[in-house]
Amino acid sequence: MLDLKTTVNQIVARLSTLASEVTRMSLEVGTEGIMGDQASVRDVQGVWKDMTENVNLMAMNLTRRVRSIAEVTKAVAGGDLTKRITADVHGEMLDLKETVNGMTESLSIFADEVTHVAKEVGTEGKLGGQAKVNNVGGTWKDLTDNVNVMASNLTVQVRTIAIATTAVARGDLTQKVTGVSVSGEILDLVYTINRMIDQLAIFAAEVSKVAREVGTEGKLGGQAEVGNVKGIWQEITMSVNTMASNLTTQIRGFAQISAA
Repeated sequence: MLDLKTTVNQIVARLSTLASEVTRMSLEVGTEGIMGDQASVRDVQGVWKDMTENVNLMAMNLTRRVRSIAEVTKAVAGGDLTKRITADVHGEMLDLKETVNGMTESLSIFADEVTHVAKEVGTEGKLGGQAKVNNVGGTWKDLTDNVNVMASNLTVQVRTIAIATTAVARGDLTQKVTGVSVSGEILDLVYTINRMIDQLAIFAAEVSKVAREVGTEGKLGGQAEVGNVKGIWQEITMSVNTMASNLTTQIRGFAQISAA
C-alpha cells in the first residue's frame, strides 16, 4: 500500500506539474502574447511526454510564425517592401501568410509606380505617364487614382501653356491658354501668360501701325499707344515713338525750308 501511495502521489505531482506548465504556456501565449517559452515537465514518459512535446512544438511553431509575420509587417511600417513571410504554415495561418505577402507585393508595385510617375513628371519632365497598379482597392485605389488625375491634369495644363508660349515664340499672338481647368498658382501663371500675350499683341499692333503710317502711308505725327508695359517693352515703345517724333520733326522742317 505504501508503494501504491507513493506511486499515486508521484502521478498526481507530475500531473499537477504538467497541468501547471500547460496552463502557464496557454496563458503566456494565448492571453499575454509572450512567445518563445517552453513547458518544462521532468520525469514524464509515454502519453504525458508526448503531450508535453506537442505543446512545446505548438508553442515553438506559433512563435516562429508570429515572429515571421511581425518581421514583415514591421518592415512594411518602416518602408521596406522587400521582406516576405517564408515560414511553413497551414490552414488559417497560410491564409494570413498569403494575405500579408500579397499586401506587401501590392504595396511594392504601388510604391514603384507612384515613384515612377513622380520621377518622370517632377524630375525628368516627361508628361503623360500614369501609375498602373492592378488588383488594389480602397485607399490604395483612391491614392492611385489621385496620383493619375494629378499627373493627367498637370500634363494638360503644361501642354496647353506650351502651345501658347510656342506660338508667341513663332510670332503668333492669337493663341492663349484656354480650355483648361486651373487653380492656385497655375491659375496665376495662366493669367500672367494671357496678359503678356495681350500686351504683346497690342505692342506689336501699335508698332506696326506707326511703321506703316510713317513708312508706307507717309502719315507723320503718329505715336504707338501701349499701356501698362514695363522694362524692355516700354523702352522699345519709347524708342519707336521717339524715332517717329524725330522723323516727323525733321521731315516737316525740310518741308518748310522747301516751301520757303
